[in-house]
Amino acid sequence: MTIATGSDLAARADRVRAAAFRMRHHVLDMGEVQGQGYVGQALGVADVLAALYVDQLRFRADDPHWPERDRFLLSTGHYAIALYAALAEAGTIPVGELETYGADGSRLPMSGMASYTPGMEISGGSLGHGLTVAVGMALGTRLRGEQPRIVNFLSDGELDEGSTWEAAMGAAHHRLGRLLAVVDMNALQADGPTKGVLGTEPAEEKWAAAGWFTQRVDGNDVPALLRAFDAAARRSASVGEPAVILCDTRIGHGVPLLEAREKAHFMRIEEHEWQLCREQLTDNHPGEQAR
Repeated sequence: MTIATGSDLAARADRVRAAAFRMRHHVLDMGEVQGQGYVGQALGVADVLAALYVDQLRFRADDPHWPERDRFLLSTGHYAIALYAALAEAGTIPVGELETYGADGSRLPMSGMASYTPGMEISGGSLGHGLTVAVGMALGTRLRGEQPRIVNFLSDGELDEGSTWEAAMGAAHHRLGRLLAVVDMNALQADGPTKGVLGTEPAEEKWAAAGWFTQRVDGNDVPALLRAFDAAARRSASVGEPAVILCDTRIGHGVPLLEAREKAHFMRIEEHEWQLCREQLTDNHPGEQAR
């Protein structure tokens, strides 16, 4: 179980950066098993997930169904590779199991499945459904007198979906103050740049108009992330405004070779490139190796 707010920001940020560095290596290791995948998104959101699992969420690694746990809902099921890295870092799944990623019979399918993976709260992948599930979960736990935080991770592409905005309005209407939405604003979706598929900016104003406490941060700036999560945690209450944090992330962050890829939504990476990716990641984070 981890949860920390308001303590020494620098020390907390160091812990999160070190975890994110290890998670990015986990992602590359898993990606190499398949030779392809949603590696760019996973590298981009590693700081966000590390901040949540190392610093914010209340859970028990050895008891994924602990009734008092905070719930993390991965609406973007194709980001499962990123969550597996976080769950391994958190101790919920063994690091050695990551090598089974995407294999027949594995507990780690390429798209997240709650029936297979410890710590996976919902089966995501039908984009636009995650926030509706989170709203129902927040209502249900409140009706039972429970006090978990419900954290829904979704993508900027999901802001195209009408169901997302129906859920957002419903959350504000029911004053689900323990609901937090975290949006990966990486500006890319399956059909191309997000702004070219369906313009959803100005996103902050739209969430605020729907009745949410809204923050927007650089999703690869760990201290900024921690300050935003702290601010949302301070406002968390059984009845109150739901909160959203819009995280501007960079596809392939930390690996220049992948940051520059033109086709980055689903990456195919050549066999000889995986070790180069690891070397670039290590070169770009020299201080993390000793942590």
